[in-house]
Amino acid sequence: MGIKKKVLIVGGTGYLGKRLVKASLEQGHETYVLKRQEIGLDIEKIQMLLSFKKQGARLVNGSFDDHHSLVEAIKQVEIVICAISGVHVRSHQIHLQLKLVDAIKEAGNIKRFLPSEFGMDPSRMLDSMEPGRETFTEKMVVRKAIEDVGIPFTYVSANCFAGYFIGGLCQFGHILPATDSVVLFGDGNQKSIFVDEDDIATYTIKTMDDPRTVNKTLYLMPPANILSQREVVVIWEKLIGKELQKTCLPEEQFLNSIKGQEHALQAAMTHFYHLFYQGCLTNFEIGDNAEEACTLYPEINYTTVKDYLKRYV
Repeated sequence: MGIKKKVLIVGGTGYLGKRLVKASLEQGHETYVLKRQEIGLDIEKIQMLLSFKKQGARLVNGSFDDHHSLVEAIKQVEIVICAISGVHVRSHQIHLQLKLVDAIKEAGNIKRFLPSEFGMDPSRMLDSMEPGRETFTEKMVVRKAIEDVGIPFTYVSANCFAGYFIGGLCQFGHILPATDSVVLFGDGNQKSIFVDEDDIATYTIKTMDDPRTVNKTLYLMPPANILSQREVVVIWEKLIGKELQKTCLPEEQFLNSIKGQEHALQAAMTHFYHLFYQGCLTNFEIGDNAEEACTLYPEINYTTVKDYLKRYV
């Protein structure tokens, strides 16, 4: 730990991926970004890749349709981090990650692989509601593939991305904070855990070569950000100097609202159900086969929910 590493980031132009590239460069690592042929004529992604290059990253050609190119890209580094998004077609993301596992196995030189997880720990969500359970089941398929071939790994459980949750005061379908009224899930008192996306990237890069986290799950649980929805709303009210009108949405009513929605929306809503009605992020101890990021890296000054919300005032 502390020795600069060669790291390949797959999905570097994505929502979290671009932050991982930035964090890796800031921490002084030799940073490689997979330049996939599939990008085609996506000018924004091309320009982003070129900006990475200008900042010191190395662009490596590769394609998920060309196994050899993936193997050759992986042979140039020591660590692989996958940040491919599964927001739109998750089964496609799982398929790509399995291809990546096969390439890592063949390359035979990787000292650590961090697959694209970064949300709730799927191993704790296998009894969750359908269709949301599919997300966790598919992630466990990738985990099994990694562990079956003996690739050293770290799974990062980052809980709730602040941009998707804090921005909308934890309301489903909102990413900007309300100024007049807010809907609370149940009584609004179930605790969740919120993490700034830049902090997720910083902790991820910090842990990627830490011997204390090899073959373990790293949980991101900033103490000041373990809050209920109601507490998040109160922080916002103090920032804007105004109390919002609050409406509580009963559990049964929320469950009924899931019915009849299209499949992807149903999956997202069931995740919200487990978060804000059942408190699934804070109802367990992390156990012996895991570490907590803020404990391992107290030198990182993470962004609090209050500071995150200030940008919207």
